[in-house]
Amino acid sequence: MTAALAASWSTLLRYARAAADDFWCAVEERCPGRLPAKEAAVFLAALGRLAAGGDDPAGRAALLAVLGHAYRRHRLLPHQAAVEAARRASAAVTRAAERAGGGPAWWPAQVIGHDRPAEGVAILTVRPWRRLPFRPGQAVPVCTERWPGRWRWYSPANAPRPDGTVELHVRAVAAVSRALVHEVRPGDPIWLGPPRDVGLGVDPASRADLLLVAGGTGLAPLRSLVEQVAAAPAGRQVTLVVGARAFVDLYDSVSLDKLQRAHDWLTLVPALSHDPLAGAGERGDALTVALDHYRPGQEVYLCGPPPMLAGSRLRLLAAGVPAEHINLPFCPLTGAEA
Repeated sequence: MTAALAASWSTLLRYARAAADDFWCAVEERCPGRLPAKEAAVFLAALGRLAAGGDDPAGRAALLAVLGHAYRRHRLLPHQAAVEAARRASAAVTRAAERAGGGPAWWPAQVIGHDRPAEGVAILTVRPWRRLPFRPGQAVPVCTERWPGRWRWYSPANAPRPDGTVELHVRAVAAVSRALVHEVRPGDPIWLGPPRDVGLGVDPASRADLLLVAGGTGLAPLRSLVEQVAAAPAGRQVTLVVGARAFVDLYDSVSLDKLQRAHDWLTLVPALSHDPLAGAGERGDALTVALDHYRPGQEVYLCGPPPMLAGSRLRLLAAGVPAEHINLPFCPLTGAEA
């Protein structure tokens, strides 16, 4: 059954609604009351994608995080035989379900804002139908109806807001991110999966100063940390180094400028690797510029594309930063822009 599903994946996408209805009826017949009908389409698309394979490790981790929560949420583990479309993938889903915590498997959300501040970059503001319980620095799986079943990791760029909205920064790199940048519009639905720690959380009880080093849309989780500190400054000093090729590539400069004007404990430093007009203290890659601002005792956080992160720990250690003060994203976030 799994092989047949993988072979007919494109057909499933074309007839997703009818397939979801048939799938729900089959599950309902075998284990009634387990899977709500309104959840069937997202659940089936995720199972189909897992059966079809082909995802990178980060995409597979996002998919399994969602499915693990779905199996646990709807108490489907004892009824795996009834979920025939995922027979071959059931072992991986079982492990994911055992690791998953409580809560929903996904949060339906609506895109309420879609800005294109730079070429190939979009800032999406989405409103979940119910509040997403995330913390600054975490990542969440995201799925769009343009690519049902494909989940990719993105980190909210904001601390939790009173209105529950979530801001996502997306660079068009591959299928899902290109759809989010070029095709998705306000009013469109998307789905948010369960938040997960990825090594970028800040201890709210700590008073250590922070040195945040961002490259590209790796700015998103670090900006959320700035907002976390803003809610309870506790005497911290925060330096945020934002890397880009040139000044025009600093896509979130307006929001960052507002943050800096509002908080005298925040220092914003651009790092421009290919801008001949950059000032003396702004020339170079983000980590090189950041090391000029490092002071003993700071907690250092880096987030950006894989080439930026490669070798960064060794560079920081060589510069005298203690290992326990270095915070880098671990998988899945390093593969978020897929």
